[in-house]
Formats: sequence, C-alpha cells, structure tokens
Amino acid sequence: MFYLLHGDDEFTSREQLKKLRQQGNFDYNQDSYSGGEVTLATITATCDTLPFLTDSRLVVVEGLPKKRRNETASSPSEANPVNADETTASVAAGKSSKAKKSKKSSKANTATRAGFEKGLANYILSMPDSTVLIVLVDEILEASNPLLKAAEQHGKVLQSTLPKGGALESWITKRAKSIGVSITSEAAALLANFIGNQLRLLANELDKLATYVGKGATITADDVHKLSAHVQEARIFDLTDALAQRNRKQALDILHDLLTDGEPPLKLLSTITTQVRSLLLVKELAQKGMRPPQIATTLGIAPFLATKAAQQVSKFTPAQLEGAYRQLLATDAALKRSRMAPEMALDLLVVGFAEEP
Repeated sequence: MFYLLHGDDEFTSREQLKKLRQQGNFDYNQDSYSGGEVTLATITATCDTLPFLTDSRLVVVEGLPKKRRNETASSPSEANPVNADETTASVAAGKSSKAKKSKKSSKANTATRAGFEKGLANYILSMPDSTVLIVLVDEILEASNPLLKAAEQHGKVLQSTLPKGGALESWITKRAKSIGVSITSEAAALLANFIGNQLRLLANELDKLATYVGKGATITADDVHKLSAHVQEARIFDLTDALAQRNRKQALDILHDLLTDGEPPLKLLSTITTQVRSLLLVKELAQKGMRPPQIATTLGIAPFLATKAAQQVSKFTPAQLEGAYRQLLATDAALKRSRMAPEMALDLLVVGFAEEP
C-alpha cells in the first residue's frame, strides 16, 4: 500500500502518520528515512525486504530532495531503479565502498528532485504487497507531480491544508470535541484570533484547557483569558497598541482588566518587558530591510507575533522604545524592593510609557 501525505499543514499530516503506524502489525519491521538525505536505491531495497515474523513492513519517507537550481520536472533522473534486482545489486555493490566515500561525494551522487520523484513513482508498480510505503511532504504538490499521480492510481492521497477564517474556528471546535470537551464560539474565536493557524500550538492550548475544565465540560472565553499565555501576550499587544496611539485611558483599562483577571503584577511586568525588548529587536531588523517572516525566523518567535510587532514598531522611535525599556527595568527593581504598591507602579508606568525623551 502506498500513502502520500502532502500539504502545508504538517501537524495534521503527522497525526495521520501516527494513525497509519498504529493500524498495522509492523513490530520491528519499521524504517524511516529522510528523502533529502538517503538514496532512492536504499529506500527501494528496504521496501523489497520481506518482513520478519509479521505480515507487513512499514517504510516512511519524510521529505523530498531539495530542488537544484534551474531544475524542472523534465530534469533527467540520476537514480531510477528499473527493478528490485538492480536496486538490491546496486546497494550491495555500494556497501563495500560506502565507508571510503566522503559526505561531499555522497551528496554529489544524490538524485535530482525530479529524478527521485519519477524513480519512486515508477517503483510503486513493482513494490511487494507486504510493504506499506508512506511518503510525507510538507508542501502542496502540483497535480502533475508523478508521486501524486502514482498515489491516485495505486495508493491513497491524504492532503492537509492549513485552515483559515471560519474553517479555523471550526477546526478548534472539532478538536475540542475530539478530546472530550466543548468550547464556546467566543472562546474559539479568541484562540483563532490570537494564536492563528499554528495547529500544534492550538492543540496544546486545548489540551491544557480541557484538563482545567474537566471531561464533558465547556471551555469559555474566561477560561481562555485565565490560562492561555498566548492570549494574554496578545492582550499585552493591545496594551502597547493603546500606548502607541497615546490612548492612556484605553491602556489603563486593559491593564486593570488583566490585573482583575488575576494576572500577577510581576509576571505582567515581565511580559511587557519581554515584548518591549522584542519591539526593539524587530525595529532594528526592520530597519535592515527584513520582512516579518525573516524576523520571526531570526528571533525565534511566532510569525503572527513578528507581524504584529512589525506593525507596532512604526509608531515608536528607537529612543522611545529604549526609554520605555529603561523605565520597565526601573519599575521592576522598585517592585522587587517593595518601594511602592504593584498596581500603582504599573499605573505610573503606563502613564509615563513612551513619552518623548
């Protein structure tokens, strides 16, 4: 059996892979390869190996070789085994010299992306019935892709696409139901708006919320506000948004709402400090011409946070952000030394935040 899992939703693809692993009785007859690091001959030789003491062998290939510069679908295949005998022979011949080859020479012998796809697609026709081959690709393959055609004709295609808009809220609702709880539409909208379609992160948040409310209960917006650090972080963005617009009344209202929800003052201050530090870094990288996706990768933060921060930094000068950061550190020191009440310290911080130096 041949399964092709492809799409930009890697979380769902890997959940589907987990289910497929559990469906068969493979025992120790399981092999996993990275499609970009192993030869096609190795993969097909493993597929041709009969299972030991079970009926089936599972072979998982994650990813495909990277496309070379100027490579097209018509690029010639550098490795396309015609049959199992040739594949096995090539592997056997290669074993004796494998130790002598350097990484550089082995990479030079790797098939092109197009060659790998065509070779593997052609091999599917002669693959033993005892083998279950799963190829997982974290991208949406074109309709003309040979692996996609082979799966449609001789296997099964499982495509996973990241949900957006209303589909994302529907995903959250279904996910909550699958773990034994329900969730209000308001709570689902909160998670969707503040976390986005980072499904792995959403799944973790829902697991945490389900544990808190208990099996069979309903997750509410209040639960999300109390427990989801990502939503709280997003509310801090609302606070800095209000400050950037010099709307201190709105900023104070948000601050007091956070405190009323039970957010500890020192933790709240720490979160604001971390965010201002991120804004300083984003400002610097944005001035160098970096776009939000590059900034997210460079700083190791969530893409939606990088996008939000990039929108905010245009409202601040570097001097304002530096002054705010110094003020945050001074407030933190004053709180730790108990020189003033936490609520008063935060109020004063908001009132004086981002003043012109």
